[in-house]
Amino acid sequence: MTEQVKEVKSPEVLHNEERIARQRKRSIAIGLGLAGLVLIFYVLTIVKMGPEIFARMI
Repeated sequence: MTEQVKEVKSPEVLHNEERIARQRKRSIAIGLGLAGLVLIFYVLTIVKMGPEIFARMI
């Protein structure tokens, strides 16, 4: 029969995995915040320039 071997992780490995998970979540949050700011600046720029920006001749 085949025996399933359970891998026991040391506390250091668990701590590193938790740290990496927190760092990934923080990076995603920063990225979403930055994308939000870019979107806000884009919309405000279009609003300040007015609707004529879309009607001008190229």
